[in-house]
Amino acid sequence: MQGSRVAKTPFARALLLVAALSGCNLLPSSGPTARDITRAGTDPSMHIIRVTPSIATASRSGEALGFGSDFVGAGVLSPDAISPGDTLAVRVWENVEAGLLTGAGEKVTTLEAIPVDQAGNIYIPYAGELKASGKTPDQLRQAITEELAGQTPDPQVEVRRVAGDGATVSVMGGVADPGVYPIEIPTRRLTSMLAQAGGVAVVPDVAQIKIQRAGHTGRIWLQDLYDNPRYDVALRGGDRIIVEEDRRSFTALGAATKQARVQFNKRDMSAVEAIAASGGLDGRAANPTGVFVFRDETPEITNRVLGRSDLVGPQRVAYLLDLTSPDGLFAARDFIVRDEDTIYITEAPLASWGRILTLAAASVAVARSVDVIATN
Repeated sequence: MQGSRVAKTPFARALLLVAALSGCNLLPSSGPTARDITRAGTDPSMHIIRVTPSIATASRSGEALGFGSDFVGAGVLSPDAISPGDTLAVRVWENVEAGLLTGAGEKVTTLEAIPVDQAGNIYIPYAGELKASGKTPDQLRQAITEELAGQTPDPQVEVRRVAGDGATVSVMGGVADPGVYPIEIPTRRLTSMLAQAGGVAVVPDVAQIKIQRAGHTGRIWLQDLYDNPRYDVALRGGDRIIVEEDRRSFTALGAATKQARVQFNKRDMSAVEAIAASGGLDGRAANPTGVFVFRDETPEITNRVLGRSDLVGPQRVAYLLDLTSPDGLFAARDFIVRDEDTIYITEAPLASWGRILTLAAASVAVARSVDVIATN
């Protein structure tokens, strides 16, 4: 009888109602609990890996930015080298009365405004199409002389550059003064050309330099360019230099202070730094023993961290971090977050009970209001 009377009190009725809703999973929640995700780990299509310092090291990716041999191996252009887009003037002297190019009574012919096409070639009458790009004016003069020598006795040839607009690069993106710049003696390498454009205007920690050349693209971190003179590559006419911020990002979900897509703020961002960048753990709800990093992992790294060799193709991996122990904090500090990762912070078990009590108290208040109305 006493139990029956207790069950009829407003608080008891409210508590029973909320408990029933909880059993039906109708209470609000930020997502699955750590236990729910761990149970899902029995699915062979997903691997749950508890992160230790050794796992953090083994999961590091070997991906790195850098210029390939086609960029690094390119020599510095001669300041006199002819480039596609240049305009040349050629003068030819002939020691005969009626020469190949000269008119009657004339000894010299001037060919003005000869363009160097995008393939680097020019056309000279009776000499045909000749390769000009990469040669100095004197080297091209010798080539023209050799072609004409078999058709007119002892020709004398002069070659000079009228304009050198073809030997230019485009500098765009995060620089102080983007534009088109000529390749000159002081600006034949990447760093000097960036300085010519006013310097990099992007925060150095997230700045990347990209060069597009003849269908090939090279990309490097600005800091690596500073630290390694090997990457201060020689430029070529037509290069496009693009300075941009790091585009990588991760998504923070669950019991995080801020649930959002977050941009990387440094090159190698640890899990601890990523959690801090998303606002940190929600102190009222977060479960610090259940922080997951979901990732489509490469088979090479998955095999390495699991000590296997049979996995092929991309693998769905949930890395589990425990931030309640020094060892776990060191592991989270060493674990590097990658582009498109999802960091999910599970709720603490007591967070659900807190919502239950809050709803129960609200239900009691409503029940009491109904009783007051009914008695009046």
